[in-house]
Amino acid sequence: MLVLSRKPGEKLMIGDDVVLTINRIAGNRVAIGIEAPRDVRIVRGELQKSQIAPSGVSPNTASMGEATIAVASKADA
Repeated sequence: MLVLSRKPGEKLMIGDDVVLTINRIAGNRVAIGIEAPRDVRIVRGELQKSQIAPSGVSPNTASMGEATIAVASKADA
């Protein structure tokens, strides 16, 4: 596992088309923005495969092959 330190506003690139942005850090919570192609499914790590719709239609989930990635809730408007 690669462990990196990032500050709010800093980004991480995964491959050529996935960008993670650290939006904010408050206490022990980190809000992460994810830019990825629509065909990339992203799933919060604590979700079991049985909780994910087989079609992957859920708007807050996505998968990246065998890996899973945590997704923060929507930013405050």
